[in-house]
Order: sequence, then C-alpha cells, then structure tokens
Amino acid sequence: MKISCCWLYAISKYGYPPSLEDTFKVLGEMREMGFTRVELEGVREENLMEVYRHRADLKAHCENLGLEVVNFCPVLPDIVSLDPAKRGRAKDLFLVGVELANYFGCATVQTDSFIPPLEFVGEVPYKEAVKFGKQFRVKVDPNFRWEELWSAMVDSFRFCAERAKDAGLKFCLEPRVGELISNTDAFLRLWEHVGSDNFGMVLDTGHQNAQKEILPLSVEKLGARIFYVHVSDNDGRTNEH
Repeated sequence: MKISCCWLYAISKYGYPPSLEDTFKVLGEMREMGFTRVELEGVREENLMEVYRHRADLKAHCENLGLEVVNFCPVLPDIVSLDPAKRGRAKDLFLVGVELANYFGCATVQTDSFIPPLEFVGEVPYKEAVKFGKQFRVKVDPNFRWEELWSAMVDSFRFCAERAKDAGLKFCLEPRVGELISNTDAFLRLWEHVGSDNFGMVLDTGHQNAQKEILPLSVEKLGARIFYVHVSDNDGRTNEH
C-alpha cells in the first residue's frame, strides 16, 4: 500500500486553484509532514496550461524533495458539456493532462463528473472553492434531457479511458456529492456503459459516507474497479473532509 497526500490539502490552505508559487510551497510542506508521495492538479485550461509550461521546474522540485507524484487530475468541467465544441476542447485538454501524468511518472490520471447543467439558485458547488456541508437548490429547464447528458458522459469518459490506456495509465473517476456521478451505484452503471477495463473509481470515503453508503459494501460492489482511494473522515451528516 502506498500513501500519498491528497491535493485537497493544497486547495484548502491556498485556494482553488493554488497559485504556482503556492504550489511549489505546498509541495515542500507535504514533504515536511513526512509524505513521499503526492497528487497534482490542473484546474481548468488556464491553470492546467500553467502547470504544463512549468512542468520541468515542478518535476525537478519534486525530485529534489524526494516526492513521487502518483496521480494527476485535470479538472475540466466541459468534459461533460452538452456543447460538442466545448466537450471537444476539454478532450484536447485532457490529453494535456495525460501527457503531464506520464511526464510526472503517475500511475493514474483522474477526473470528476462535475455538476449538472442546471440553474443553481444561490451558491454553485465546487465553482470557486471546495466547500462542504452546503445545500443547493436548482431550477430544471423544461428542455433538459437526462438521456442526452448521459450519452455525452459515456462518450467523454470512454474517450478518457481509451486515451489513458494508450499512454499506459489507469483512468479513474471520483464520485462526489452534488455531481453527476455521486455514488458507487451510479459509477457502476457508468462503468457498464463505458465498457473499458481501464476505467475505475476513486473511492472517497468522505463523500461516500456523506452519501450514506455502507463503505465495506461499497468496496465489495466495486472490487477491482477501485483504482485509487481518498481517505477522510466525517460523521455522515455532511461531506466534510
């Protein structure tokens, strides 16, 4: 078993996403806490490309600290967009994420399923920061069709799984509270439709406990489809990490 420090530490302390300066700083902090393995992220196009431009410096910094980057997460909400042009651009950016994952020597490349294309009344989850224990209200457009969105998700995540496999990486999805794929059973249905043995799940105990899942049962349901684990604790009333 290999234990790494999740990127949530960086986000929680320095913002979403952390600046490049803070990214270098937080990697040092992770090493000072005793970790030898870490995650990295690229949040949307601007931050992802900033990470890409400075990849050599980041890799050298990690090597100097004695850190191994085990997982890279390109955070690209448009990967599930109903707009084919936006989804296509997100796929192109995902390939940048795959290149970075390989460059840093990761075993996995990860993404999320993101929030549904609904009108949020008030606060929008995961937009500017990762906040926990929030309740959200939405308005559903009469023209919204779940089947259309589902088809877009299957198309995108099949693409991601195939391109990751071509690069020798495992592709994993993290179900999170409030997103399109938010629990184990939703993931398993998606897994069946994607149809790739290179597609697995990030089991985040904090999110799934908040979803009222029986975590040992979730493990049994998923089996070898668990590619990565985020371990955090809460009392199940909120998705606090």
